[in-house]
Amino acid sequence: MTTSENPFDLAHRLAPGAEDAPAIAAPDRTVLSHGGLRRLIQETVTRLNTLGIGRGDRVAIVLPNGPEMATAFIAVAAAASTAPLNPAYRADELDFYLSDIGVKAILVGKDEQGPSVEVAERLGIAVLRLAVPEGAPAGIFTIEGGPVGPPSMVK
Repeated sequence: MTTSENPFDLAHRLAPGAEDAPAIAAPDRTVLSHGGLRRLIQETVTRLNTLGIGRGDRVAIVLPNGPEMATAFIAVAAAASTAPLNPAYRADELDFYLSDIGVKAILVGKDEQGPSVEVAERLGIAVLRLAVPEGAPAGIFTIEGGPVGPPSMVK
């Protein structure tokens, strides 16, 4: 994102298709349109900013491959730097990466209780949870979690 580009402009650049054109598809799920993806990006940026996460911050995304990982990567990247991490990493690997990257928060699945959550909590990193509403189109999610402090300044 350029310094003059706002998240809503970025949403249109990241999801440039026609409003009803398909953007994300997955087996046995309703297709997510470009318009839906743009709205998801805008809602995610607003939610992360409300939680205190902004352009100078880093968020690790620890999710399995799938439509929500794809859309989370795009949507979170519109608000902050993203670091996708393998959910199969062991605690010592997660400890290294989360510390080395200097993340402010991690985004995990709603019910995740594995090493990523344990390590983040031990390091004092906010844990945000990705929830998929029942019957939602492929890639749609909400972010649950509390405030993580003011956004960092971009240097």
